[in-house]
Amino acid sequence: MTTGREAHASPRVVLVTGSSRGIGAALARRFGADGYRVAVHYSTSANAAGEVLAGLRAAGADADAFGADISDPGACQELVKAVTERFGSLDVLVNNAGITRDTLVLRMKDDDWRSVIDTNLSAAFYLSRAALRGMLKSGTGRIINISSVVALMGNAGQANYIASKAGLIGLSKALASEYAGKGVTVNAVAPGFIESDMTEALTPELRQRYLDRIPAGRFGTADDVAAVVAFLASIEAGYVNGQTLAVDGGMVMP
Repeated sequence: MTTGREAHASPRVVLVTGSSRGIGAALARRFGADGYRVAVHYSTSANAAGEVLAGLRAAGADADAFGADISDPGACQELVKAVTERFGSLDVLVNNAGITRDTLVLRMKDDDWRSVIDTNLSAAFYLSRAALRGMLKSGTGRIINISSVVALMGNAGQANYIASKAGLIGLSKALASEYAGKGVTVNAVAPGFIESDMTEALTPELRQRYLDRIPAGRFGTADDVAAVVAFLASIEAGYVNGQTLAVDGGMVMP
C-alpha cells in the first residue's frame, strides 16, 4: 500500500551519474523505457553520452545530457540545479558513477586513494545533499546508490574501491534513517560479476574460476541490475528503505 503522497507524486525525473556506458547506460535506457525523463550524466565521455542520449530520444524518451566533474562539490550542486531547471524536478537520483585505481595498499599512492573516494563516495554525498532539498519539498523521492559485492566480501588490491563502495552502503543507511519519514527512501544495489569489456577480456580459465563461485552459473548483465534499480525507484518500493540488494546470482549470501 502506498501513501497518498506517493500515489499522487510518482517519481518521473531521474538523474543517473556515469550513464555514458556500462551499467549506467543500461539504467538510463531502462528508465527511458519506463517513461521517466532522463538526465544522462558524463564526466569526460561526451561522445558516448551523446550516443546514449540519441538512443533515448529515438525511443521517444524526454532526455538530455549533462557534463560535470562530480568529484567537485560545487559541480554537484550545479548539476542538480541544471537538471531541475531543465526538467522541473528531480525525483530519482542514482549514484552510479565510479572509477578504479587498483593496486596493493603498500603501492597505492595518495592520489589513487583520494580520487576513488572523491568520485565514488564523496560525490554521492554531495549529490544526495543537493537533491534532497527538492525531494523534501515535494514530499517524495528515491536515492539509489550503486555499490558492489566486493564491499560485502573484500578483495585484494582494491582497498580504495572497496572502502568507497562500503561507504555507499553506510551512507545509504544514514540517509534512509534521516529522511524516510519525509517520503524519501534510500537504498543500495550491489552488483556482482557483470558482463562487460573486463569480463570479456578474461582468459577461459579465469572466467570459469569466477563462474564456479556463482550459484546461478552465469555472469549478470547490466539489464539485471537495471531491473532491480527500476523497482527501487518505483512507487511499489515505497516501504523498502535502507537496504542493500545484491545482484550477484547468489555469490554472496548473508
